[in-house]
Amino acid sequence: MRPVAGYAALHPAAPLTRWDFERRDLTGTDIAVKVSYVGVCHSDLDALRPGDRSPDTNFPLVAGHEFVGRATAVGDRVSKFEVGDAVAVGNIIDSCLECGPCLSGKEHFCDHYPTLTYGGVDRFGRRTQGAYATEYVVDEKFAYSLPPNLDPAGVAPLMCAGITTYSPLRRWKVGAGSVVGVVGVGGLGHLAVKLARAMGASVVGFTVNEEKAQKAMALGVDEVVIVTDDAAMNAQFRRFDFILDTVPVVHDIDSYLRALKIESALCSVGIVDQLRFDPINLIVGGKSIGGAGSGGTVETKEMLDFCSAHQIISEVEVLPIDAVNTALDRLSRAAVDYRLVLDVSMLGSN
Repeated sequence: MRPVAGYAALHPAAPLTRWDFERRDLTGTDIAVKVSYVGVCHSDLDALRPGDRSPDTNFPLVAGHEFVGRATAVGDRVSKFEVGDAVAVGNIIDSCLECGPCLSGKEHFCDHYPTLTYGGVDRFGRRTQGAYATEYVVDEKFAYSLPPNLDPAGVAPLMCAGITTYSPLRRWKVGAGSVVGVVGVGGLGHLAVKLARAMGASVVGFTVNEEKAQKAMALGVDEVVIVTDDAAMNAQFRRFDFILDTVPVVHDIDSYLRALKIESALCSVGIVDQLRFDPINLIVGGKSIGGAGSGGTVETKEMLDFCSAHQIISEVEVLPIDAVNTALDRLSRAAVDYRLVLDVSMLGSN
């Protein structure tokens, strides 16, 4: 086994503390990745502070499922990577590789459910622990070459937030001439803005106040609509080819459905307990509601190539790994502009 240092919640809602644990030895197709930067995702917060949603058996828990680093060891059958290569890994690290979705490169839709970077169970029966840690062991199929022209800290959130927004934009064929609405221009939404603009779309950001509107304009949106302004919202009637809703709390989406063109779609990626809407707003105009989250190996590589070609990275604030509890507290209070990233480089020497 491989000794690793990390930060873990020892029980639900506990502050994260230094925790030493073990990774598996490398199989022939595994690589060991020395973690340099790991993003702090809202999913991490939900997993670490689950309320009544998660049994104590899920703990101790090391979170972190969007990270970058360098390969420090490779199995004897690894063909994609060599020691020293820069690597990026996302929130899926294995799947059955035999079902229809897996065979088509859509492992996130695996019939038998994919293995998650943390909180899952790998093929050896071990519970997976995440990348708030010095090292991660992963099969090369689920690791990606980090684009050399992009800042590594800014790439880490692409491995979750980036693919989560890229995938629906591609699925609904956003491109030149499209008018796209992005609801919530934060950790997910700011990447949706960058990606949609790079695809050639006109992008309108929906946000809650003037301060956030100014930040959205600085990101490059073509226009901002303040959602509390009824007149401004009513003026969006049948304007949009596609709306991506990134808001992670329960909210009413009727005004956004009315803003869609006939036979257009709204996609929710915020992982909310429910969406509130009147079904008549689907019926009138033949509107659709969809969902998205993560992506398979084919689309994730495509996303990284696209971001490399268009110089797209996440807007990040980098904190040291020992500030992880501060990062989680700020995220819980929405006191983050876009994405927090932890610098793991000092952890091994603590």
